[in-house]
Amino acid sequence: MMKKARLLELIAGKNRGLLANELDRQAILAAIAELEDYNPNPRPLEVPELLEGNWQLLYTSSQELLGIDRFPFYNLGKTYQCIRVKTGKIYNIAEVLGIPYLEGLVSVAARFEAVSERRVEVKFNRFVIGLQRFLGYQSANQFINAIESDQKFLGVDFKINPENQQGWLDITYLDENLRIGRGNEGSVFILTKVP
Repeated sequence: MMKKARLLELIAGKNRGLLANELDRQAILAAIAELEDYNPNPRPLEVPELLEGNWQLLYTSSQELLGIDRFPFYNLGKTYQCIRVKTGKIYNIAEVLGIPYLEGLVSVAARFEAVSERRVEVKFNRFVIGLQRFLGYQSANQFINAIESDQKFLGVDFKINPENQQGWLDITYLDENLRIGRGNEGSVFILTKVP
């Protein structure tokens, strides 16, 4: 599909949005809107087998997420959103790279619930931040399993009152390997499915 290829071309080399200037952002938003018009799954919550799995961030306009890259000596590494449809859970995991042996991790766990055919309400309930080696981090799946077993981690690890930290996400495009979402704060997210 030409529109999908065009969007992927526009975001290539933009380091998830960190290197995008205002003209880039406008062109990317226009390409997103064009691709959304051709969404093969306009009711994405009715195809849970496509939603399920680990998604790696390709591009975002979220300044909160991109802000992780602004810490001295650290850079935003791979960033994942892992969706577990059967349990209604989402895990956001951002690897933070920098000084050898002091690589970090920022993770937020949440529950989600469908409120329309393409919108989910998200309620955040746990926040974990620390050094990857002290958290025992090896991969997104391994870390999610540790969270699910209610393991306590060395570092900052605390429960969040879901009533105080919530939002929503519209899934505006979904196919076998690409997902686009628009969040309640006006941010866009483009993700690709990974094993």
